[in-house]
Amino acid sequence: MTAELVRGQNHPLSEARLDIRVSAGTPVVAAAALGGDDGRLRDPESVAHPAAPVLPGLEVSRRAAADHRLSVDLAAVPDAVHRVDVLLVLPEAGPGPARFGAVAAPFVAVTALDGTELAGYTITGLDTESAVVALELYRRQGSWKVRAVGQGYAGGLAELLADLGLAQVQAHRLAGAVEDAVARDLTGSPTAAPPRPADTDRARAAHAAAPGPDHSRPAAPPPLPEPVPPQPASPSDSPFTQAGHAVSGVTPETPHPGSDAPRQDAPDASGPSAAPRPAAAGPIDYSHPRRPATAPPPLPPGQPAQPVAGDATGWSMDERLYNQVWGMFEDLARATAAYRGAVDFADSRMEKELDQVLSDPRSRLGGQGAAAREAARAKHARLVDQARAALDRDLAQLTAESEVVEPALPPAYAGWDSPVWHNYRVPAQTPMAVRLGDLSLPESASVRIPLLVRLPLERGLWIDSGRTSTGGGFLTDEDALRRLAMETAVAHAARLLAVHPPGEFGVHVIDPAGSGAQALVALLQTGVLAGPPAIGAAGVTEVLGRLTERVDLIQMAVRGGAPDALPPGFDMSRQLLIVHDFPHGFDDRAVTRLRYLADEGPAAGVHLMMVADREDAAAYGPLLDPLWRSLLRLTPVPDDHLADPWVGHAWTYEPPVVPPGSQVVQQVLTRVAAARRDGGR
Repeated sequence: MTAELVRGQNHPLSEARLDIRVSAGTPVVAAAALGGDDGRLRDPESVAHPAAPVLPGLEVSRRAAADHRLSVDLAAVPDAVHRVDVLLVLPEAGPGPARFGAVAAPFVAVTALDGTELAGYTITGLDTESAVVALELYRRQGSWKVRAVGQGYAGGLAELLADLGLAQVQAHRLAGAVEDAVARDLTGSPTAAPPRPADTDRARAAHAAAPGPDHSRPAAPPPLPEPVPPQPASPSDSPFTQAGHAVSGVTPETPHPGSDAPRQDAPDASGPSAAPRPAAAGPIDYSHPRRPATAPPPLPPGQPAQPVAGDATGWSMDERLYNQVWGMFEDLARATAAYRGAVDFADSRMEKELDQVLSDPRSRLGGQGAAAREAARAKHARLVDQARAALDRDLAQLTAESEVVEPALPPAYAGWDSPVWHNYRVPAQTPMAVRLGDLSLPESASVRIPLLVRLPLERGLWIDSGRTSTGGGFLTDEDALRRLAMETAVAHAARLLAVHPPGEFGVHVIDPAGSGAQALVALLQTGVLAGPPAIGAAGVTEVLGRLTERVDLIQMAVRGGAPDALPPGFDMSRQLLIVHDFPHGFDDRAVTRLRYLADEGPAAGVHLMMVADREDAAAYGPLLDPLWRSLLRLTPVPDDHLADPWVGHAWTYEPPVVPPGSQVVQQVLTRVAAARRDGGR
């Protein structure tokens, strides 16, 4: 769970190898300083900056950018180092702002190598300052912690360095060297961050010893959907809320959907589709791989730019597409919010003008009053028409972008009707996100934005088999709705299996009454399940006990700082438990274990997918309310239950639909099973 820090607050760090992700909204210089046990700098060589970006256990960006990723290996820093200060500086060269008070509050996040956000801090309260100490990582009694600092300096980097312990002459000389290095590169400096390592490259995260991991850009926000933020923040997860809780994976850590990008969770830079790691001796080429080297001719006035797939920040094409999708989500949210605001203004203005007419008895009757009313209505219609024209213009641009982006999406992001599935190959790396459906708004039902949720899943999923408020009215047969819910769950499980490398994802099923057998045919025939579906109360107890024990073992090993102490041959792959027809077959102990898996399972790699109608468990009363709130609710039919608190929209969710008569799910699962056999699984 991410710790949202305030100024002065600290938080323990459970990882030695970390990424420090910065999202500033404007190009800034990122640096880091190594301090001794007194917190003071020994010499200028103790600072990593664009002119000297690498120190033992530390690597920073080589240029000014709006987003950064700093690599830190606390196990590799010298023993004499007890503090690592993260510094942000506005460059003096260039047309950018001269003080942090003129830009959005910078956001700094500490993440593990798998993308898990450990702590985040939004640096507020800055005004005339042009340099700031954002965070400090400090050693205390053999363990490391992070503290939110947010100390700004109006005198710039030189004043900051002097305050950290350098002599005035040394501080000014080093600040000048940093500024010179940035100025030489600022003209061509992109606002994208360096690439970041893949979320699921466990071997590199566990065994790499060098402090310089592969570079890659942090995801936005805000969540996709959480989608990097992105993360823009992705939106760790998403800008949505459901029953008062944020839906993870949809905020771009930036959308982040940056998230988080953030909001939170990217293909490995070593994967076949990723660009090669640039040599350390030369500058990184951030140019778009499909853009000409020379600028295109200017467009005629008023003509919008032609959309390009992958036209977003990011190192790999998958990451650029992820950020672009969440950019489209934000554009649609803002455009619709602007339209609704304009209509509300027109309504209130007409109401006010009509009240003025009616309040005067002399104009209430007769031709003068009628003319005033007609004028008010005409003005209202004109304002609404103008707002609608602006919305239609934005929707046309989004439609054109969607028509370009949708065919370019990889399997993890694509719909089941995409041709990309015909050439599907089991991936070697886990992607940064997975598509769980589409989102739309009533004013623009034809524009659908993929709901991309970051991987690994931070919340369980709940496929609601009960009646929905808007979408289930056409299904009068309750059994048909339950059957459709189970088919939807199988489609989600098939996609999760398809986007993970062979043997990295297992699926278990609890079906106490056996009523989901028909929907489970594809999973059973291809042999991708970890075992046969559990039937009856005994089967429920056995599966829940086994997975609960698994979570307990992993938690004890991690909390004890001894992950290598797990039993030999322990399977570290992620597991998905599909629970059908809850609470049939569940006693009180089984319900307690289920709640435990929902709360503690994701951190240990065990994820829950409930296929249930909440009304069936009404006998438990408020006991199960925390369970339902902890899960991301999805529906087997379109429904507008996803609320966006940022702009007040209720987004309509549409589940992923397999084309009628298509065998795409069966074919994909067959290839997954074959890849497992070839890999010795």
